[in-house]
Amino acid sequence: MTQYVCTAAAMRAAEQKLFDAHPGTDLMAVAAGQVAAQARGMLADLGCGVRGGSVLVLVGGGNNGGDGLLAAAELADEGCHVRVCPVLGTPHAAGWQVALRAGCEVVTMEQAGQVVPDLVIDAVLGIGGRPGIPDDLARLGEQLSAASWLAVDLPSGLDANSGAVTTSLRADVTVTFAARKWCHVAPPAAERCGRVDVVDIGVEPGGSDGVPKCADGWTSVVDEDDLARLWPVPDPGDDKYSRGVVGMDTGSSQYPGAALLGTLGALRTGAGMVRYVGPRRPADLVLAAMPSVVLADGRVQAWVVGSGWGQDDPAANGRRLQQRCVDGVPMVIDADALSLLPAELPDGCLLTPHAGELARMLGVDRDEVRENPRESAAEAARRFGATVLLKGAIQWMADPNGHVVEPTPSEILDVADHPGAGQMPAGQAGCAAALPGPAWTGQAGSGDVLAGVCGTLLAAGVSAGWAGLLGASLQALTACRHPGPWSPDQLAGFFPEIIGACRRPSFP
Repeated sequence: MTQYVCTAAAMRAAEQKLFDAHPGTDLMAVAAGQVAAQARGMLADLGCGVRGGSVLVLVGGGNNGGDGLLAAAELADEGCHVRVCPVLGTPHAAGWQVALRAGCEVVTMEQAGQVVPDLVIDAVLGIGGRPGIPDDLARLGEQLSAASWLAVDLPSGLDANSGAVTTSLRADVTVTFAARKWCHVAPPAAERCGRVDVVDIGVEPGGSDGVPKCADGWTSVVDEDDLARLWPVPDPGDDKYSRGVVGMDTGSSQYPGAALLGTLGALRTGAGMVRYVGPRRPADLVLAAMPSVVLADGRVQAWVVGSGWGQDDPAANGRRLQQRCVDGVPMVIDADALSLLPAELPDGCLLTPHAGELARMLGVDRDEVRENPRESAAEAARRFGATVLLKGAIQWMADPNGHVVEPTPSEILDVADHPGAGQMPAGQAGCAAALPGPAWTGQAGSGDVLAGVCGTLLAAGVSAGWAGLLGASLQALTACRHPGPWSPDQLAGFFPEIIGACRRPSFP
């Protein structure tokens, strides 16, 4: 993965590392040049261009305002009509002088609201700002809502470290530096950022040792290129067994649909064979809908368990789980099985809780998980000795062994077969997030489908961390490509199309 999301503190540390290595670096000038370049592009898209366009730059104190002032000067030098409006504190002194020398017009907030420009550049608060903005700035944002908006680093008022929303400005485009921050990817804040463009200013991701680690505030995020590179594709010599046999012990008479959905997810994503061994009623439904499913126990490369078991008979469910653990193969453990985890799990297990289930597993309040999803997933991974995919608006993967970092295609395979593949330094938990998707997927049954998809990947030899990330990212990408209220089974019907577009088989 080459895409990262970081905390504000992690970005400041990375900037300091650059300053220490190159004391003469003028990051503000570099950043301002990128802001001006974005503004040129937006003015061109509006049809007015730089010389015919009008720009209002809202500037706060500090470096974010300095970026905006230098960008304002650059645009004014090129013939743009630029007004600058000081907001919240004393403007950056050097940047202010540069903007005045370039001929920028200074206006008050009251004057700024009287004329709607082509483009507003929001350079008020940066990643170090506190959440929220004053009422007068919020009113100005409403008055100028007809203009196009470009935010520097983030729309003022958002918290760089979360998806929480208070009073804030909005942007059509946000230009940020080196890496996305959490407000850019986590809803609902992400919706206020518009299109987010990450630009290079010479800052390298990572802590003091140069390695981007969860502990230092850096998280890898799967993108479409990862799916294209890493989704397993059969070789000419593969057959149904070598492609991977998935065992499904899911569903119940009360929840037969979970068995259908999970099995569909497995079949639609390339399983060589699916064995279903659950209760009779869901078994009959599965076979009627998918005649290629085998209703017989036998050797498998991965199990999917827990989806749709129900909670009426915990003792029976516990025996059901233990029976599958005896096989010693990787498992996707979902839903009702998550509250029945034995002291020791087979190697390569993937736990797939949502926030409520993870809260019960950790013995904490659900709100704590929602407020600290990454930390909660990492704690569960450490506590249970298994990889955790926390489902939600942002889907977090935490691997206590740290097996997720910039893999080559061969390195997604299980580390039992490829020792040391893709590992972070010892003791560092791997932490990553799946490709974000639309909220349409947040419905009953989506998790059942996802469990089956992850089972297919585990059976193909993909490590638990990558099985979770790739499976969740496929579901998100499919929903992005086919927007709207598709049911989970309908959306799964598009999986072959999306996988086929991403990967071409290695045979004609």
